[in-house]
Amino acid sequence: MKEFTIIPVAKIKNGYKEKFGIPRQSGLAPQVKSEIIFEKDFRDENLIRDIEQYSHLWLIWGFTENNGEWSPTVRPPKLGGNKRVGVFATRSPYRPNSLGLSVVKLEEIRKSEDGRILVVSGADLLNGTPIFDIKPYLPYVDAIPEANGGFSEEFKNDILKVSIPDEIKNKLNSEDINEITSILELNPKPQYQSDEERIYGLSYKNFEIKFRCSEKEITVIEIE
Repeated sequence: MKEFTIIPVAKIKNGYKEKFGIPRQSGLAPQVKSEIIFEKDFRDENLIRDIEQYSHLWLIWGFTENNGEWSPTVRPPKLGGNKRVGVFATRSPYRPNSLGLSVVKLEEIRKSEDGRILVVSGADLLNGTPIFDIKPYLPYVDAIPEANGGFSEEFKNDILKVSIPDEIKNKLNSEDINEITSILELNPKPQYQSDEERIYGLSYKNFEIKFRCSEKEITVIEIE
């Protein structure tokens, strides 16, 4: 049997500087844009010929923050971190081969000194994450409306109101406000934390964002 060697073909560039705050699934923060920058050996434009015909793409990528560790069972954050389920019944990063799978929307193809760059939205990848493969998303086979989403169905509409004081908003442009709002409304805090007075910190782009979280609302305290 053939032995497989997997190498990065590209890396992602965006404002996600740390794991905390990254959406737990792709597509949940469509306001956030990312760039897919191809590695030097994969900048032949023939590799992406006609890719603009597709609206969405699959990304196969590597979890870089788990130090190669994995476990047969994990504690999903959405279950409060208390219940263990099989790793293959989740999308946990602590997997035998540390591979992630995400679907993103292709927004544009941009020219640069590094060759063609794919601008996508809705990515859930940390800045600098290696991408091993890119495939077109095919609605007629990839979308299964009648599929059962398991325990994740309970949380798919778990969106919070985000309150940003005007004195903070006035320091930001509309794009940054939209991106920060889309990240915070997904409730990035650990599910097991319930102290509504606790102040959380999140790094995004060049911003340090401090906020409180109640059951239904995120209140921004400061953005530096």
